[in-house]
Amino acid sequence: MISLILAKKILSLFLVMALGIVLVRCGIVRSRDSKVLSMISLYLVMPCVIISSFQVKYQPEILNGLLLALATAVLLHLVLIVVVGFLGKVLKLDGVEETSLIYSNAGNLIIPIATAILGKEWVIYTSAFLSVQLFLLWSHAKMKLCGEKGIDLKKILTNINMIAIFAGVLLFLLQIQLPAPVQDAVDSISSMVGPMGMLILGMLIAEMDLKKLMSYHRLWWITLLRLVGIPLIGIVLLKYSSLAALVPEGRTILLVTLLAICTPSASTLTQMAQVYGKDADYASAINVVTTLLCIVTMPLMVALYQM
Repeated sequence: MISLILAKKILSLFLVMALGIVLVRCGIVRSRDSKVLSMISLYLVMPCVIISSFQVKYQPEILNGLLLALATAVLLHLVLIVVVGFLGKVLKLDGVEETSLIYSNAGNLIIPIATAILGKEWVIYTSAFLSVQLFLLWSHAKMKLCGEKGIDLKKILTNINMIAIFAGVLLFLLQIQLPAPVQDAVDSISSMVGPMGMLILGMLIAEMDLKKLMSYHRLWWITLLRLVGIPLIGIVLLKYSSLAALVPEGRTILLVTLLAICTPSASTLTQMAQVYGKDADYASAINVVTTLLCIVTMPLMVALYQM
């Protein structure tokens, strides 16, 4: 049942992506206009998503579940960084390929998907994964993608998304609820995360050179690893460990984490590549192909976890 609901939700997001293609093909907007939407997504929508996810009533069970989700997210990312780092040396992967394998499109897809198949009360556990991934995206991923040799901690800590994480955690722990008009505004903007990500992707696809897409000979291996290899590592770690027994409803909390790593490569990488002038075409190609195929692989991975 969960796999079926998941497939339907992914299909609805695909329809939004199709609208992005139509807008460009009809000449209403241009593909390069998506850079503006990328900036809005990175610096406005994502901070609202983070703050909104922490606006829940404090309960010891929720805090324990959050700690489990946080620990699991850290563990999974560390394992993936090590495994992909090893593969990177063996297969001579570049920065775009390595980061596309490690970082999933959880930022755009996990909240609408978790809401659709589990319910809004489970969305808070996505914030733990997003917090870890956002920190690493703006540190490790940016370093790999841009060829930087060191991490600028000041830039990380002053990044708007990291500020949103700190603010969200503080609001949760102090149980400070945003005023109703502010909360409504934040919720409205955060609800744009999935559609906007898919709209940007559709706009990029519309003017994509299919011959150039096919020229990326390693694209299909990266796609296979991203959609099958990485999720299988997650299933082994989550299903066959004793982590689920640590808290009530632990198995479902871990399912949220699994959903996060089963998503396609992070569209944030494409947006970052656009903003920083890196190989956005290749990052976009990986994002496009993994997104098109995830409608098949994600339900299969969830079914394997539930067996």
